[in-house]
Amino acid sequence: MNKIEKASLILRIALAFSFIYAAISSFISPQNWVGFIPDSLPGNFITDNYYLIAFSVFEIILGLWLLSNKKPYYASVISAIVLFAITIVNLSSIDIVFRDVSLFLAAVALSILAKDKK
Repeated sequence: MNKIEKASLILRIALAFSFIYAAISSFISPQNWVGFIPDSLPGNFITDNYYLIAFSVFEIILGLWLLSNKKPYYASVISAIVLFAITIVNLSSIDIVFRDVSLFLAAVALSILAKDKK
């Protein structure tokens, strides 16, 4: 395994851990996470808890996709988009989501590594 493959593995594990941990934590303690659901989402038929569950399932799938190393470029680009959106939507909570900026940059770095590999 060369240095680029090792770096890619470490970045994929870091991102996957972040997504999977947040998802599992939101299932265990949804009250700690529901406040991060944007107010702009329609709430007539779907409650914030259902949005949280759906997003948590998405995060688990994304985390597992990153770990699988199948089409890592696309997984990393989607990760970057999600982390960027989380940061933008929650700018008022920047004291909490500032870590997502670093994770966003890690996802961008992974996408560069994966794109160069193609």
